[in-house]
Amino acid sequence: MEGITYVRGDATAPQGKGVKLIVHVCNDLGGWGRGFVLALSRRWPEPEAAYRRWHRERAGNDFALGAVQFVRVGEWVWVANLVGQRGIRRGAKGVPVRYEAIDAGLVLVARMAVELDASVHMPRIGCGLAGGRWERVAPSIEERLVRRGIPVTVYDHGA
Repeated sequence: MEGITYVRGDATAPQGKGVKLIVHVCNDLGGWGRGFVLALSRRWPEPEAAYRRWHRERAGNDFALGAVQFVRVGEWVWVANLVGQRGIRRGAKGVPVRYEAIDAGLVLVARMAVELDASVHMPRIGCGLAGGRWERVAPSIEERLVRRGIPVTVYDHGA
């Protein structure tokens, strides 16, 4: 069994062949406007539009911490909007990341990855604006995805 593959690059341009599932963390407020989501929106309008609709119509759907919305953006590429952040960071008032929600969402991501026979691609989810620590997120990725034989690539942006 291999572990997580780490590469320098852009998670919105996933490497490799076959179906690719790009996973990122969203907040539970319906806010989309900072961090990795901007890169997603520059590449595809569908994930943002779907997320905003999902939040707006939340009274009649599963929108909540730990839920995941899967949006097809191309023949071989899907985006997973994973709600793993409570609110947004304001000043020094703690961090909005919710590790248990990310873990629950990764269970759903694994199910979809198996169904699509997809590899999974992501930035260091939950560790940007959500304020999480990779040492807390990576074990969930290992447990929920890697141990099931799902290839996972984590992209570190920059040179």
